[in-house]
Amino acid sequence: MRLKPGRFPSRTPLPRLWLFSDPARLPDPRRALAALPRGSGLVARGVAAALRPDLARLQRRRRGVLLIGGEARAALALRTGLHWPDRATSLEMLPFLRARRAGAPWARLSVAAHGRAGLARAARLRADLVFLSPLFPTPSHPGAPALGPWRWAALARRAGRPVVALGGIVAATAGRVPPPACGLAAITALLHRSHSVSRKSRSPQAEHCPSQYA
Repeated sequence: MRLKPGRFPSRTPLPRLWLFSDPARLPDPRRALAALPRGSGLVARGVAAALRPDLARLQRRRRGVLLIGGEARAALALRTGLHWPDRATSLEMLPFLRARRAGAPWARLSVAAHGRAGLARAARLRADLVFLSPLFPTPSHPGAPALGPWRWAALARRAGRPVVALGGIVAATAGRVPPPACGLAAITALLHRSHSVSRKSRSPQAEHCPSQYA
């Protein structure tokens, strides 16, 4: 699928801290999201359809970004962003991509990537953001090989767009996230009140990930 060259108009800034919902561990992320710093992002995966409008309202009130995981029609209906899985087909995305081309300020797009192929796909789709994983070993994918800081950093530098670190991000590993990362994403590490991971996601240089749509 090819898109005509050009740039999208400015949109809501991209957060540095992202919470991922999970059908098993965090099916209702509202309470966890409300406890995070204002402006944090949410990737809503496997969330019940009845909860999505409430999540959209919550994020607008908190000036955060909501990305609906893998359901382009739902993202269009709610006028919110979309997170696309690494190996999902792209045909369903066409109406959402048209909304982006038309300049919809809410139509943020992120793509999951686990290596070079995923990064290449993000470039073809001209995604705003890439979630590159797994940086560290993670219980979400038991036994799956982690990229590790060196390989993760090498891949992130090739991405040509902002990259957020995902996979095994906890208080003990957050300080080892390589410099190319513009932010951190996690599930269980953001469910604790101390939020040491959220503090480590903040940068003295900028409050948000850079916005670029090359």
